[in-house]
Amino acid sequence: MHVIPKKNKTLAAWLAFIGGQLGLHRLYLYGLGDLWAWVHPVVAALGWWGVERVRTFGQDDQLAWVLVPLLGFTLAGTAVTAIYYGLMPSEKWNLLHNEAVADAPSGNTNWLTIGAVVFALLFGTIALMSSIVFSFQRYFEYQVEEARKISQ
Repeated sequence: MHVIPKKNKTLAAWLAFIGGQLGLHRLYLYGLGDLWAWVHPVVAALGWWGVERVRTFGQDDQLAWVLVPLLGFTLAGTAVTAIYYGLMPSEKWNLLHNEAVADAPSGNTNWLTIGAVVFALLFGTIALMSSIVFSFQRYFEYQVEEARKISQ
């Protein structure tokens, strides 16, 4: 007889918050066959490459303007996922992730779950706003520099 393990909401929320850019929460919930679990690290790696390009070539690297937000959006998206998991009602959690498991109380919300939600809200907002500000600021500064060149 094959025993299906219970999926814990608190663990899933923390995995989404801490290891979301690696797709750990998707691997935990859906297994190794989940395509989206494998997309997360690719997109995050492109974002980290953008950060490295900024460190190497400076803030005027236009490719980095596109790549850095990928990391920010990945971090923000997985933070939203952690918030979604953490605030999901226990009945819905068990229906979605523990339906085949008899007597599955793993969808209960506790203080550790709320902690994941609070930290995800804090750091997800910082990641999203920072990546947007970086890209737009560099883009507009570039436009001003080009306008100055044309006007001279």
